[in-house]
Amino acid sequence: MVSTESAIQCLSEFVERQLPTLNAPGVAIGITNREHILHTCLYGLANREAGKPVTPETLFQIGSISKAFTSIVLLQLQEQGLLDINDPITKYLPWFEIQSKFEPITLRHLMSHTGGIIRGSDETISAYTETWNLRYTKATAPPGDMYHYSNSGYKVLGVVQQTLLGRSIAEILHEHILKPLGMNATLPIIRSEDRSKLAVGYNAFYDDRPLPAGGLLAPATWLEYEAADGSICSNAEDMCRYLQALLQRGNGLLSQRTFEQLIEPIISTDDGPPNKHYGLGLTTQQINGHHVIGHGGGMVGYTADLVADLDSGLGVVVLTNGQTDPLRISRYAIALLNAAQQGGALPEMPADDPYEVKNADDYSGTYHCGEKSFTLRSIKNRLYLDTGTASVSLQPHPADSYLVAHPGFDLFPLHIKRENGEIVEAFYGAERYVRGASGGDSSHEIPLEWHAYLGSYRSHNPWLNYFRIIQQKDELALIHVEGESEPLYPLEPGLFRLGSDPRSPEFIRFGVIIDGKAMQVSFSGGVYSRIFTP
Repeated sequence: MVSTESAIQCLSEFVERQLPTLNAPGVAIGITNREHILHTCLYGLANREAGKPVTPETLFQIGSISKAFTSIVLLQLQEQGLLDINDPITKYLPWFEIQSKFEPITLRHLMSHTGGIIRGSDETISAYTETWNLRYTKATAPPGDMYHYSNSGYKVLGVVQQTLLGRSIAEILHEHILKPLGMNATLPIIRSEDRSKLAVGYNAFYDDRPLPAGGLLAPATWLEYEAADGSICSNAEDMCRYLQALLQRGNGLLSQRTFEQLIEPIISTDDGPPNKHYGLGLTTQQINGHHVIGHGGGMVGYTADLVADLDSGLGVVVLTNGQTDPLRISRYAIALLNAAQQGGALPEMPADDPYEVKNADDYSGTYHCGEKSFTLRSIKNRLYLDTGTASVSLQPHPADSYLVAHPGFDLFPLHIKRENGEIVEAFYGAERYVRGASGGDSSHEIPLEWHAYLGSYRSHNPWLNYFRIIQQKDELALIHVEGESEPLYPLEPGLFRLGSDPRSPEFIRFGVIIDGKAMQVSFSGGVYSRIFTP
C-alpha cells in the first residue's frame, strides 16, 4: 500500500523539478484532511534579492480565493435574517445604477458571476468608486443568463456588507471567518505596515510581451488594497484551517443546508471542462467521480489555487509569489493524495518539458507573409522555427499558440489557425503567414477611420497596464500582454464590443483623435493613452 508520505515525496520531487521554469521564486503548499493538517511544503525564496527563503510564517496574497469568503459572509447574514441574496442590489444600495433593459441584478447574480456586467476596470482601488462608476457601463445580458467573471461584482457585494454592518471589510472578515476558524496569522487587508510579513511578489521583467518558462522576473508593483474581490494575505497552515471548514461542509461557518447553497452548481464556466460550474464564490465539478470544489487566485505578483475533494475529505492549497499557473500543482497533488488514500498506484508525474509539442509533425512547413517567411520543423516532439539566421525551439502556449524566443518573434505568441482540422496559416500580431504559399494581409481592408485606432496603449493600472490594437484580416483585435487575442466588433463610430460573444459587456471606446491617431481609449471604463512602442 502506498503511504501519504510517499505521495507527498512524489509531489515534492515534481515541484522541485518545476522551480527553474515556474516563474515564481517561492511556493508554499498546504495539505490537509477534514481534521488534521497533513503537511506543509515550502520551496524557494520569499525574497529573491535578499536570498530570504519561504518559511511557515510567510504570507502570500491569495487573490480571488477570497471571493468565497465574501459569499460565506453574505450567507451568514442571510441565516441571521439580515438580508436575502435573491434581493436586488438596490435594496441595500439605493444609489447603485447600471444601464440595463433587463430585470434588476441581485446579490446572487453577482455571487455567481451571472450579472452580465464588466469584469472590472480597476480604474480606482476604491470599491465604492468602482461601484459608483458602473452606472457608466451596460448590463448586456439578462441576469442569470451567462457566466462572465466580474471582480466589479464582488466589490459591489463588499460595499453591501459594509453598508449593512457599518464596518470595514477587514473587520467583517476577521469577525465572521478568520476568528472562528483560528486563522490567526491571516490578514484581511493588504497594507504597507504588514509588507515585511509577505513574500515579495514577482511579475515579468518585460511588461509588454508574454513571459516564457523560466523568463526574466522583477519585483511587482506594491499596492495597498481592501475590497471583497480579494484582499486576503495568508500562509499554507492557515489556509488549511479554511480548507478543513469546507471539507466539513461549512462546520464553524455555515449550517450544512446553507453550505449546499454555497456549492450548488449554478452555471457552466467558460474556462474549463464541460462539467465545471460556478456556485457562489467557488467552482464545482466532478473529477474521477469525486465532487471537487475550489478556486484560483491572482494578484499583482502572486498566484494561488485551492482545491477540496468533498468525497475523499482531502484538500490542497498552493501559494506562489510569481506569475505562474499553480493549478497544475494542486491537481497533481490531489490526485496523488487520493491514490494513496485508496491504496492504488501513484499517478505518473506530469511531463515537465515546457517545449514538448504533441503531434509536432503536423506543423511542419514554410509559412509566408509577403517577403517574409519562416519554416517550422519537428525534432523529437519539439517544434523549431527557422528564420534563416536562427533556429529556436517553440514553447506551447494556450489555444494552439507558441512562444518564440527570438527577437523578431517575442512580442506576440505565434497563433496557429486551422480549417477543417488542417493548419493553413499563422498569425504573429498583425502579420498573417500563409502555409506553403506566398501571402499576407494586403488583400484585406478595414475602414479608413479604423487606422486611427491601431497602436499600443498604456495606463498605470497594475492589473492591465498595456495592450495593443492590431488588424487581423478585415477585423480589429485587442492583444493582451499574455498574448490572448480578442476581436473587436463595431457598435457605433469609435465604439466596439470586445469578444465574439454578442452578450459581452466589455467595450472599447476610442477618442481624442489627433493627426489621424486615437490618443485615448476607454477599456470598459478604464482610461488608457497611446504609447510610442510598436
